Parts: sequence; structure tokens; C-alpha cells
Amino acid sequence: MSQTPSPGPAGSSQLIRQLNAQRVLGCMWGREPSTATELMHATGLTRATVLTLCRDLTEQGWLQVSENSRQAGQYTKGRPALRYAFREDACHVIGVDAGLHQVTAAVANLRGVEIGCATRPSNPEGSEAPLQPAPERRRTILDTIDAALAQADLTHADVACLVIAVPAPVDSSGDSPKGLNAFWGLMNPELISLGAEHGWDCAVDNDANLAALAELDLGSGAAEDSFAVILSGERLGAGLVMDGSLLHQSRGGIGELGMLDLVQGVESSNGLGWWARHLAREALKQAPGHAGPLGAVTPEEVTSEHVFAAAEQGDLLALEVIDQLADRLARICVVLAGLLDLDRILVSGAIAPALTDVAARAKHKLAQYLYAPWLRIEASALGADAVRRGAIRLAVDRIKDQALPGAPGA
Repeated sequence: MSQTPSPGPAGSSQLIRQLNAQRVLGCMWGREPSTATELMHATGLTRATVLTLCRDLTEQGWLQVSENSRQAGQYTKGRPALRYAFREDACHVIGVDAGLHQVTAAVANLRGVEIGCATRPSNPEGSEAPLQPAPERRRTILDTIDAALAQADLTHADVACLVIAVPAPVDSSGDSPKGLNAFWGLMNPELISLGAEHGWDCAVDNDANLAALAELDLGSGAAEDSFAVILSGERLGAGLVMDGSLLHQSRGGIGELGMLDLVQGVESSNGLGWWARHLAREALKQAPGHAGPLGAVTPEEVTSEHVFAAAEQGDLLALEVIDQLADRLARICVVLAGLLDLDRILVSGAIAPALTDVAARAKHKLAQYLYAPWLRIEASALGADAVRRGAIRLAVDRIKDQALPGAPGA
């Protein structure tokens, strides 16, 4: 695989050729095998131009000659036409969700289809334990990547791009701010350098941003939707999409929710998973010997999973916790939707499947605080896969932009 040549001077035949190559490759990237005639109709280029560019892109490793029309069952008479196919295995990408408690890495082809995945614990002692030192966290991420490559039966040489998602703000250089929050530096200990050893293109981005990118890729809303994706496990963070485009800022601070410390009824940027555990712990301490399902665990042992499972069984104590979580989520939605006039808010992350009822209750409570009858509050269907899928989407986009250096956004 090689990049298409950079455009020459404006007005030159080389520039025109390059722009046409971009048009053909961009068309083929998400397309099934096609004949020159089909590409002519799709691109508006002449047959001679299409055939020449397909030959060039085949030599560069982006396309391959597929079966001809007779083999594909579409031949009627005359000489069968060649069919060209996009090489989805021209190179591979890796998306990493480097979370607080675990690291998940997935290897994907250029259509974003995962072919290998691995998970390793990154804070195995639990939420209250000290965080991994920076060298250990870097090693955990690299070990997880190697395990995913082994599952995919690939080597480092088969990879072109690595994208790492972290629970911290990330600036345009891939670094997280220092001095404001020590947690950020521990989550992103210069991870942008991890791809250099193997010659990979590498990017680091905020996990909520990438979860929002995955929702865009899923296409569950209107093309020009404005929405927020809230990662809501241990800590809160938001990825923001306005009019169908993910918002970024060079310092990386968009979507940081530390200001929730100042919001009445929220007073914290801790996530809904953290609050479920904390509220249940306090409730159990005040109701010793509770007879419901939640009473089967001690205050010290209770987890958010216990709370949601007990609520499904009708445990009154657990249902009270669910109601408090819903009120907290409603107030968070007031802050985001009241400021940005959003169409919808999605709660995402591994905890999302358990938050369907919380989201529904939050929507009901919202009317107490804000007039926004159009606002949808929902649990994301992507769940624990959201961040990883967003990282893969960004990695594929980066390869595409490098292959087509004159394309919009390159």
C-alpha cells in the first residue's frame, strides 16, 4: 500500500490526475466490486480515465482486480468487463479504549470490521485502589495491542494507524493538561508516543468524543442532529455533536464536566455508576437488615450491578436509588440541553444497558427544570463498544485522509 502522490502545482495535469484518483478511491472505499462502467457513472469520469486510475490504484495497493462480469453472473455478451475491488486489507488499524479499570484493543480492516480483540485489566484492585503508574499503564496498553494482533493473526507490520481513547481531555498534540488534575496525566502518560516504535500513525483522543463519533457512524439520528453522548460509569464526560459534526477545540476541553461540582443537585462529576454504588452504600447503612434483594450484600460489598439487578426485582431501596440517579441525570441534561439546545442526549459506556429506566425517568423529571419537550434522553445501544468503535472509526478516517491528501478535512 502506498499513498497517492501529492498534488502538483495548481492547474497542472498532475493535479487533475490526483483529484481524479481521489474521486475514484473515495468512491471505491465503501463500495462493492465495480466495473469501469459503474465507476464512470459514479464519478462522472471517462472510461479511459477510470481504467488508467484503477490500474494506478491497483499498483499502489488500494484496489485489486476482482472477478470479471461473467464470473459475477452479470455478463451478457461480448468481452467480460474487469471488476475492481477495494482492498480492505491493504493495511489495518487499531482502536484502543484505555479506560480506568480495563484496556480493550481491537484490530480492524479499512472498512472498520473488527478481526481481533483483547482486554486486560488496568486497575485490577478496584475503584478505591491507587491508579497504575505511568510505565505500567503504557505496558498494559501495549500488551493488550499485542494480544489483539495475535488473535487477528497479524503482525506490527500489518498496522498503519493506532488511535487510543482516554478518560481525560486531550489537546491537538495528543497530550492531556498538566497541573489541574493529576488523574489526567495518569490516564494519558504521553501515549501519543506509543506508535512511534513501529512507525504507526498515532492519535490520542478523549473517550467521550470517540463515543460520540461512534454514534455518528451508527447513524441512528438525523444527519444534522445535535446531541451529547455522556460516558457515565465512574466519571462523567461528554462528547458533543452540533449539526452533525463532532466538536473539537485545540485545548481539548470541550465536553469536560467539572463544572457540575457547582450545579445544585449534582455537585460532582462522578458518574452514575459511582453514584449508584455510593447511594446504595449509604442507604444500606441507614436500613440495616433490609429484607429486599439489595440487603443480600453488605454496604462495603455493594456495586452498581447489585443496585440495577435489585431494582429489576422491585427492591424498594434500589428503586429509590434509581430515582435519585434519574434526578441527577435530569439536572445534567438541563445544563447541556439548556446551553446548547440539543435534540437528544445519550448515556453511553459499559453501564448504558442498565440505564434504560434511569433515562426514561430522567426524561419525565426534565419537565420540572426545563421546557424541552423535543429532547430525547436515551441509553446508547452501543454500550461498552462505543469508545472502541469510535477509535476504529477515527483510525480509518485518518488512513483515508492520508491516502487522499487533497480530500476535504485532510
